[in-house]
Amino acid sequence: MTDFFNNLIQKTPIPVQFIIYIVCLVVGVFCLVKFCDIFVDSASAIAKKAKISPLVIGLTIVAIGTSCPELAVSVSDSISCLKNGTNANIAMGNVVGSNIANILLVLGFSSIFTPMAVKKSVCKKEMPFLIGITLLLTIFGIFFSFNGQNAITRWEAIILVCLIPVYIWFLIHNAKKNPEENVAEEETEIKEMPLWKAIILTIVGAVGVALGGALVVLGSKGVAMDIAGLIPGADLDLIESLVGLTLVAVGTSLPELVTSIIAAKKGQNELALGNVIGSNIFNTIFVLGIAGTICPLTTGSQIIVDLLVMMGVTIVVFIMALTGKLKKRDGWILLGIYILYTIYLVLRTIFKF
Repeated sequence: MTDFFNNLIQKTPIPVQFIIYIVCLVVGVFCLVKFCDIFVDSASAIAKKAKISPLVIGLTIVAIGTSCPELAVSVSDSISCLKNGTNANIAMGNVVGSNIANILLVLGFSSIFTPMAVKKSVCKKEMPFLIGITLLLTIFGIFFSFNGQNAITRWEAIILVCLIPVYIWFLIHNAKKNPEENVAEEETEIKEMPLWKAIILTIVGAVGVALGGALVVLGSKGVAMDIAGLIPGADLDLIESLVGLTLVAVGTSLPELVTSIIAAKKGQNELALGNVIGSNIFNTIFVLGIAGTICPLTTGSQIIVDLLVMMGVTIVVFIMALTGKLKKRDGWILLGIYILYTIYLVLRTIFKF
């Protein structure tokens, strides 16, 4: 379906094409954010009627729901790559860029609003788990290849998928063992609605998220192709990577960013760190795992630097968290790193290094 619309768009003048692709990207991100909320609310309502505890719902459906935008985009790009034999720059850039944006933008803005208290348990359990998962992805992306290119191969993706139940078990086990540290999950607000309505809205939400993912991939790839067409000798892989790591990544990180800013205004921004850790872990094992199982996620060698940046900023935040608080100064440092990284991405695309 997207190929059909893309062929129609390609018949229009380039300036019109570019505008259409930008509209597709914006509308796609809106659909991802809006329909993701609908899907999570309705799926949670069904789970509640099935007598599943609010704690488990909060740690599974709601937690996974924050990664639905990334999942829709990466799976859509993975399917496109499977059909067309192209690189999965959008899928890889989306997840790696989203993880980087979650740490540098979400935690940066949250810390600037209000200093963020960090529980000792986060540094002992959740953060080490995130560092381990991030290191595993970095090793996979740098040292293993598919058809001579850096890639997340199918067997690597299957390993990531197998870690999903392990992580969910870890969350539930830890929450039940330390109930006093998990009040927020136990008080997860679940909307009441008739079962028939919840089922219909779950389907509508899932379809809407899938549509949003397809539109984002169509728009982002189209924008990249149009930019490449205007620049003699441009590297499409680098341009797609830039779009995936910036526009798409920030767009799919909007739920975490908005939630964290609202929490910060309410003086609850200590929840932001937990949200970011959970989102980054699910992005890695859930999103890349499923997308990579569909089709090996090949990409250009530029991903090596991006993976190292993701690993580096994760360690930086861990070191900051060891002090027991993310201060306003830390927030400015994180935002500064993101600005420098974005400048690097633009220069890398222009000068092809």
